[in-house]
Amino acid sequence: MLEAKNTQRATVRLSYDGRVHKMFRGPKAEERYANEVRVLKYLEAKNCAFVPQVLEEYPDRLEVVTSNCGSRVEQLSDGKLEQIFAELESYGVRHDDAFLRNITYRESDGRFCVIDFELSTIIDPNYQAESSGVSTVIAPINKMMIQWSGLTHVGRFRPNNEDSFLAAVLDRRGISYLGKAGDSPAEDREFIFAVSDGMGGQKSGEFASKIATQKIAMQLPQHFGVTPQFPQAYCDKVLLRLFESIHQDMLNLSKHDQNCVEMGATLTLLWLRRDRVYFGHVGDSRLYQIAHDQHIKQVTEDHNYVGWLRRNGKINEREAREHPQRSVLSQCLGAGHRYLNPQLGSFEYANGDALVLCTDGVNDGLWDRGIEEMIRTPSSEWASKEAADRLVLSAVAESGRDNATAVVIQSSLHSYSLGSDRVL
Repeated sequence: MLEAKNTQRATVRLSYDGRVHKMFRGPKAEERYANEVRVLKYLEAKNCAFVPQVLEEYPDRLEVVTSNCGSRVEQLSDGKLEQIFAELESYGVRHDDAFLRNITYRESDGRFCVIDFELSTIIDPNYQAESSGVSTVIAPINKMMIQWSGLTHVGRFRPNNEDSFLAAVLDRRGISYLGKAGDSPAEDREFIFAVSDGMGGQKSGEFASKIATQKIAMQLPQHFGVTPQFPQAYCDKVLLRLFESIHQDMLNLSKHDQNCVEMGATLTLLWLRRDRVYFGHVGDSRLYQIAHDQHIKQVTEDHNYVGWLRRNGKINEREAREHPQRSVLSQCLGAGHRYLNPQLGSFEYANGDALVLCTDGVNDGLWDRGIEEMIRTPSSEWASKEAADRLVLSAVAESGRDNATAVVIQSSLHSYSLGSDRVL
């Protein structure tokens, strides 16, 4: 670990995964440690987005592990400094060491942050009631649950599977990969789901789709919990950088490795944050939304000529499925494409909604209406299977000419007694 600070009062080290390890020592170390942890947890409960989050705590050795709020600031006007600490007080905390040394700059969202809360005071008049066991925040009885399932299948004719999918959860501990099926409370965590269809010579297509999903797992965790003033613009920027990074990696590999020439991939990704879905997309894999009170809707645009024809009402779904140029992409990651312009957007996500991510092997076997029926009203033959299994296995049985992959995400409200939440 990199040592960032070493004084008589504390040692601060930065780990290679970006976390901050602070160990207290010297006069009143126990008291200062307890105060810092208490204040940071209070601010997290208040959804204060410009302070560190407590990730781990070790009272026996007076060590706390927090998220990283960027680099220290060398210069700042007195007016800006006062403004930052005044904003902190609006959350009910007064920093009793309100100097420039306790201000950092977080480049990911361009935000000034406040650190080092060992000398600070909770001035919220309701806090005493909370600390004595009378909470002023009533936990909801009904909590949203996220249920997911995912499956990828080689199909009936291809020698290898060039598809891949990702299902992961982000929380203050970092990223955790999810299994092929499961459920989880949606509170205090974010979810990432993605599908990718690789292409290229030999096995480079298989490699390409894995590059896409692995890069997501490397880059998105650092943005967990960030709540900037303009979340749409922020998330668009994060996803654009992610897509550009994957695209450049594939171009570089194609240039320097003969086995990866013309390697490329589609990528359709959704980032579920609270009650909103942020998505990024390039290629002809798809994201569908099945709102609880509406029919299925294709959210993403197929990046090919056939997709353009259908979006503009020049051909129908049947004609699009039979068009000879349906597999010719105008955009994808890598594959020698010089320019990249991914589709980015967001929409609200509510109780009872379903989301479907799938590669073109699923669409080759199922009509849009068939996808909706498999999710909402499966026949007795399919009802016992996970939602993604229904889509993939039925598509392969109907066609099977290509690899087929699907991820299905569904939401529902569940009632819980306080303290009975299930965790992953």
